[in-house]
Amino acid sequence: MEINRTLEDPFYYLANFHHVLEWIGKRYSDLLSQSEQAFVDSFPTLPQASRALLVRMVMRKGQIFRRSKLVYTEIGCIEQAVRPLIELGWVDDQPKVTLDQLFALLKKSELLTTFDLEKRRPEPKKGELLELLRPDFSNARLFGEWCGCLNDCLYEITLTPLCDRLRLMFFGNLHQDWTEFILSDLGVYRYEKVALSDASRGFRLRADVDDYLHLYRCREYFQAGEPVSAILEMLPARLNNEWLEGRRTKLLFEIGQACEQAGELLQALDIYQGCAYPGARIRMLRILERTECFAHAFELAMAASQAPESEAEAQVLVRMLPRLRRKLGMPTLPRPAARAVERIDLLLPRPVEPFSVERCVQAYMMQLEAPVFYVENSLINTLFGLLCWDAVFSDIPGAFFHPFHRAPADFATPHFFSRRAERFEACLAQLEKGSYKDTIRRTLRQKQGLQAPFVHWGLPEEVIELALHCLPAIHLRKWFERILWDIKSNRTGFPDLIQFWPAEQRYRMIEVKGPGDRLQDNQVRWLDFCVEHKMPVAVCYLQWEDTVCTM
Repeated sequence: MEINRTLEDPFYYLANFHHVLEWIGKRYSDLLSQSEQAFVDSFPTLPQASRALLVRMVMRKGQIFRRSKLVYTEIGCIEQAVRPLIELGWVDDQPKVTLDQLFALLKKSELLTTFDLEKRRPEPKKGELLELLRPDFSNARLFGEWCGCLNDCLYEITLTPLCDRLRLMFFGNLHQDWTEFILSDLGVYRYEKVALSDASRGFRLRADVDDYLHLYRCREYFQAGEPVSAILEMLPARLNNEWLEGRRTKLLFEIGQACEQAGELLQALDIYQGCAYPGARIRMLRILERTECFAHAFELAMAASQAPESEAEAQVLVRMLPRLRRKLGMPTLPRPAARAVERIDLLLPRPVEPFSVERCVQAYMMQLEAPVFYVENSLINTLFGLLCWDAVFSDIPGAFFHPFHRAPADFATPHFFSRRAERFEACLAQLEKGSYKDTIRRTLRQKQGLQAPFVHWGLPEEVIELALHCLPAIHLRKWFERILWDIKSNRTGFPDLIQFWPAEQRYRMIEVKGPGDRLQDNQVRWLDFCVEHKMPVAVCYLQWEDTVCTM
């Protein structure tokens, strides 16, 4: 079915919902329960107005709605449209609501009338009124029992869990919702079209959907501040689904961080010991160091240094091991010499209006012969994304399973590169063949504005052309390979500015640091990498003239 439709059809949202049901019925029928399948089958048989009203309610925030707020010209009489939904049990027309729910549904003036507080002076704010009434109204009641003076009624949709499940099965996540269709139809978001087979789907087993929803509830409880012990009891043991196991370990890692911040170091240590999420081992070592378990920390740190999980971990271990050796009275080992990075010291007048230090340095350097641009992480990532577009959007099984993917479903996993290694190599081989410039320009022209990882569409074409002219292909290859080694860490940390000398076909990248600012770890790693591979890079330290003392 064609997704792109005009919004001239007043029932466009209903057509989109039908598309989702057809999609799920075709690809996930084996994962549906009897009641879920009954909904998919029976929904199309309802009157159009009833179907439209249900979808309108599904798409709105909340589950309980006032009749007076459900006004849709294309639907017409709401009482008539809702009747079949009530008969099926999909909508409850007699829901009991708590005081808090009532406050969410009524305006303050209505609340004052309902509770006969119109003459109270000073007039309380809505939140104050709720606190005032809470002790006397602890039980849920029918709407008419709360406020019979209002000529209105409530409808509660009972299908929210089912619709959330269907939405999850379609999108593969719960952060995308029905507005994706509307934004796509309006052209706000446009997506790459990837061939989807009938077997393309995000979930293989019904248990996968159940596990996702359970993990989602655990995260909601965690974010709501529920006790850590209760959440840990809720969390399942290791999951067989690699993607879901990654979500579980990430949540476990975040719980460990929360325990650290709360000073619950032993509990955090226990969590990290059973967590395979990247960074958990370093957090565990830091806690052992803080709690003066130096011997244990040294033993684990030495083992980790033999096979670090990432450059970031290796960098931390280089700093940690000498500290632990000192604490244990061991002889100090010579540290490897730091790579020398070109240093630029600038003394500039403080701008009258607030500007970032990067923009100030850029403005100053623009007065020189070589043009300078503020690109930070955008330029190299964009060149990489444009060159490797076909590899990123290749039809790997399970990578794409609906029309609204901003990136492959496995984008953040350790296997993203390995599953496409040959395709990425074919893209990168163009750097040696010399055809990479044409590919980048063609992709820029043909894919302009499509949702995509790596690519920053706001980057001026002038900058891209200067980069293609001045950046050696061998440097591009090195950068691109490093991004692929660790996408999560290495997409960031690039120097802020880039300076071009077009006549000489050369460039220089510049990291800018203002007064009191320090290089971040990922920035240091990129600087070291550039120096190691003889790429021109510098660090500019900016000071303001009015803060420098003169003798």
